Amino acid sequence: MNLVEERTKRTQWFLKDRFGMFIHFGLYSIPARGEWIRSNEKMSKEDYQIYFDEFNPINYDPKSWARAAKEAGMKYAVMTAKHHDGFCLFDSKFTEYKSTNTKAKRDLIREYVEAFREEGLKVGLYYSTIDWYHADFPHYNDRHHPMRENVSYKNVQHDFQRYLEYMHGQVRELCTNYGKIDILWFDFSYDDMSGEKWKATELINMVRTLQPDVIIDNRLEASGENAGSIRTSNPSFFAGDFASPEQIIPPEGIVDENGNSIPWEACITMNNHWGYCSTDKNYKSAKMIIRKLVECVSKNGNLLLNIGPNAKGEFPVESLNILKEIGIWMKNNGESIYNCGKSELPKPEWGYYTQNKNNLYAHIFEPSIGPIGLSGLKDKVEKVRLLSDSSEIRIINPWNTLDFEDYIFFNFGSPEQLTYPLPDNIDTVVELELM
Repeated sequence: MNLVEERTKRTQWFLKDRFGMFIHFGLYSIPARGEWIRSNEKMSKEDYQIYFDEFNPINYDPKSWARAAKEAGMKYAVMTAKHHDGFCLFDSKFTEYKSTNTKAKRDLIREYVEAFREEGLKVGLYYSTIDWYHADFPHYNDRHHPMRENVSYKNVQHDFQRYLEYMHGQVRELCTNYGKIDILWFDFSYDDMSGEKWKATELINMVRTLQPDVIIDNRLEASGENAGSIRTSNPSFFAGDFASPEQIIPPEGIVDENGNSIPWEACITMNNHWGYCSTDKNYKSAKMIIRKLVECVSKNGNLLLNIGPNAKGEFPVESLNILKEIGIWMKNNGESIYNCGKSELPKPEWGYYTQNKNNLYAHIFEPSIGPIGLSGLKDKVEKVRLLSDSSEIRIINPWNTLDFEDYIFFNFGSPEQLTYPLPDNIDTVVELELM
């Protein structure tokens, strides 16, 4: 079995589940100015230490997080085990910079994986290849390090090999101490910090030995279509199982150089930050997120929706309200998301199609003037139902549609030739059983 065939086998569940939760939580939740605060504000290790000293998320309850994810229709989750600041939410023997050494005195990752598994959700762990705390990670002149312009670090020598031993050792812990892991989400590569700079082949060999079924993102290499990337027909051993576009939905989905669809997942934030930001109230509406989920699935992709818990370990109330609204829609229309992918039909002007075998789902965002027309389906449809309640929708032929021979038409009121509102202004899903 070659690498592409192995990837196809591992990602079968991923391409069925389609919708997951990203969780960015750490020391940066306390200053509440986003997860890149150390880099953005060029904070010293000493200045950042105050957040370690006071870290104590007294309301951290991953069981409630898992319930919220499940009720929203999510099937898996990915949580930050270690972000770029180097702080670990798990009990690592390789560092003292971890949640078990804070006032919390808890292995937050262990509690997370147990809680989400209990709700039947698959669990993923995010691990940053970058580390702004470790003494042997490059400081001066590194593009992102908080001390990149601090001349006192200009002549400091770093033993990068020692850092790699640390990084690999922590990944081994995550793959050994927490049971079956479904996703490993590495982040990220840039400049010459890419690929074998991380000893990526050795790293993935270890991961595959310990967690043979885990799926891995494509960020051990820098973004682009370089030789061996996931977008090629001959990907490298560490190219990953799925592509991970960030804060964007690819216009045509993601395919390899031969036009074959590859697994991919758009990761997006609910507002404009990954970590908690108390002043960022630019939340996307549930309507927008649902429609973007549909768009992803219509292009053979997944959506990983992020939440940044606050310093107390709570999901922001805005996030919870959005999740509840998404969950109502998913309960009624989830069949058009799970197990679905791209249709062979072109994108319609009123929305999107998703498809699961002979079940075609018309996601109607925009009402039409008069009946709604679906091109290319004349004499190809067995029955039509409104997915949310399975009520019958009749195929009609009113006088004003007779010139469109390749179409089928339906409407949501009578007389049939007139204009009516859609039953669901978020996304009205019509299920068509094809012959």
